[in-house]
Amino acid sequence: MSKNNNSNILNVKIKAPTLEDVARVSGLSPITVSRALNNPQKVKKQTIEKVKNAVELTGYIPNMLAGGLVSKRSKLIAAAVPQINNTMFADTMQAISDQLSQRGYHMLLCLTSYSKKMEEEFVSAVLSRRPDGIVLTGINHSPSLKKKLLIANIPIIETWDFTPTPLDMLVGFSHEKIGEHIGDFLLNKGYKQFAMIWGDDERAALRLRGIMHSLSKRNINDISTHLIPMPATYESGRKGLQYLLSLNKKFDAIICSSDVLAQGAISEATKRKIIIPQELAIMGFGDLNFAKQNSPAISTVFIDKVYIGKLAADMLVDSIEGKTIANKIIDVGFKIIERETT
Repeated sequence: MSKNNNSNILNVKIKAPTLEDVARVSGLSPITVSRALNNPQKVKKQTIEKVKNAVELTGYIPNMLAGGLVSKRSKLIAAAVPQINNTMFADTMQAISDQLSQRGYHMLLCLTSYSKKMEEEFVSAVLSRRPDGIVLTGINHSPSLKKKLLIANIPIIETWDFTPTPLDMLVGFSHEKIGEHIGDFLLNKGYKQFAMIWGDDERAALRLRGIMHSLSKRNINDISTHLIPMPATYESGRKGLQYLLSLNKKFDAIICSSDVLAQGAISEATKRKIIIPQELAIMGFGDLNFAKQNSPAISTVFIDKVYIGKLAADMLVDSIEGKTIANKIIDVGFKIIERETT
């Protein structure tokens, strides 16, 4: 075979299978195939199975946007989250994805790295793909993003925070209340001198404000705080305690904005032979998987991360499908978990 013939073969474009191909293989009409793909609830199970088998045999990829022109649904949910290597967010997003899948929807995920600009860029880009709904982490968004979401006029659910005035729906909890409860808990345990290892993000800032409010009621205002950039790491927890100890100030309790930071601080304290909690109490947040297994086990705050995800997914899909949402604002609450570090 000549070189030119080889070149011609390489330049031949393989035609993508069409809906008509699926119809031919399944022995059904194109209209029936289209109905099975876009409105399966209106088609017999045997017919759906024939279409599924034909789709698999032909390699046909349904055009969800084209189908959406009929059903007015793309079956796509866009979700924005600050980071995924944080178990708190990961557990919630996994629960959202699993629950959406059970209800016939798919999730498109974006990591915003705690940036409002990145969040806006993602949502702006994904709106062109006509998502049926949006999941946002937190309640603070850029003014221009809020405007775009209002114009889009699709269901939105905000998570991991609390406000009486969400964009649409909300499943979360009050970070400020958590901070107040942490402060009250440690004060009632008898601790009087405090320091903080704290992540520099807006939700953690609300918890810090709650803690400060609680402590100020006991006239405790001189609190050393080591602020670290996000995302928080085990190493930054160790370095945080190193810095606080270098100040040569007295404190009997360290409050950390996450369990990861608390674990790092515990490691550094153990290395320096500081006895926990007799010489130094350490408090975390999030009740991550390792908190109970750590040695010593970490006192922390439990948030039902999976429940937030499942509830958020169900509320969003119910809204998309036109069902009445009895309560659009749900506070899932929290629980102080006392373990060996306090």
